[in-house]
Parts: sequence; structure tokens; C-alpha cells
Amino acid sequence: MGPAGAVVGIDQAAATLAVAEERRLAAHIENVRFVEADAHAFRDDEAFDAVVARLILFHLSDPVKVLRHHLGGLAEGGLMLVIDFDVGSARSEPPLPLFTAARDWVIEAFRRAGANPIIGTQLGLLLRDAGLSGIQTFGIQSYLPPDDAAGPALLSAVVRSLAPVIVANGIATEKELALDSLQERLSRELQASRAVGLIPAVAGGWGRLLGEA
Repeated sequence: MGPAGAVVGIDQAAATLAVAEERRLAAHIENVRFVEADAHAFRDDEAFDAVVARLILFHLSDPVKVLRHHLGGLAEGGLMLVIDFDVGSARSEPPLPLFTAARDWVIEAFRRAGANPIIGTQLGLLLRDAGLSGIQTFGIQSYLPPDDAAGPALLSAVVRSLAPVIVANGIATEKELALDSLQERLSRELQASRAVGLIPAVAGGWGRLLGEA
């Protein structure tokens, strides 16, 4: 960006923006501002050289529509970058029953809640459908050894947060979830089989606006 550039961050959550503003002030950054706005409708007075959508397409019912909307605020030749999750890439190697079941509970719960947990696989297609050119994609994924507590902690925490949706939709019962012992059971399973845990990939893609979108 440099001192001559400027950044605008948007979010619908006022509390999140308040934290961001505190951090901006603490860092003495003058060329960043935050706006409480809906990604479906936000438009700035000036065109942007780059638009970044980070972990938002996951939640949108029509992500291409939102991307096309923001092309209207992108300067010609400008860059659009999208980053999101591919929960479907999470697995253990070798495959293990509890790890696989917990991953599947999460995927189905997100779908029942109206989110797309595997949207990371589709970022290139979404950018193409929105009208971008020169599209490139990438993915980053961690491979955790059997005794690394991070994998079981992450997976069990997500299951816990989605438990009301999981139970209400009959995806699994409270007894099957057994939330109080889920993290420990996942850890034991991985270690007993010397299994590597792969947490969800972070996927990304970018393209440029060339001519009319």
C-alpha cells in the first residue's frame, strides 16, 4: 500500500469494527478506515485498485452476485482476491472413524445453516463467473502429527459451536457427540493409529478486471 495509498475495511459487526479501530489507533496508522456496511451493497466514492474478500463467500447464498457488485467499484486492471475455507479437505491419514464422523458433522451442519463449507474448492470458478481474467488459485493446509493437540482441539471446538444445529437437524445425537470427551477421544484415536491430522485448507484465488466485466 505505502503511505500514498489507502485501505477501507467493511464489516456488519460494529463490535468487530471497534476492535479494528482500537488496533489502528494503537499502531498510529492514518490511511486505513473502517465502515459498518453490508458486502451486498457497499460502494465507495472512489474506485479501488484491489478488492479482498476474506472468509465471507462461505456465508453468502449468491457469492457471484456479490463479486460482480464489487467489480463495479474496481478500477480497470484492478485485482480481486478471495480467501476462504475448504472444510472438505480435512481428514486423518489413515482415515479414522471418529475424526471422519466429526468432520462430516461439521460439513452437514454448515450446509443446514446456509453456509457452503467447501467453497474454497470453487474460488477459481466463482471469479471466472464474476468476469475476472488471468485467474490463479492456491491452497494452504497443515499436516499435524498424532500427538499435536491443535487438530483435536480445533475440530472439537467447531463441533461444539455447531452442536445445536447438529442435534436439531438430526445429524448426530448428543450422546454421539459426547462433547465433554470429544477432544480427548479424537486425540486418543489419532495417537493409537499414528494418524496425521489434516485441518481444513485455506484456499485463495485472484484475477484482474480487464475491460468491461
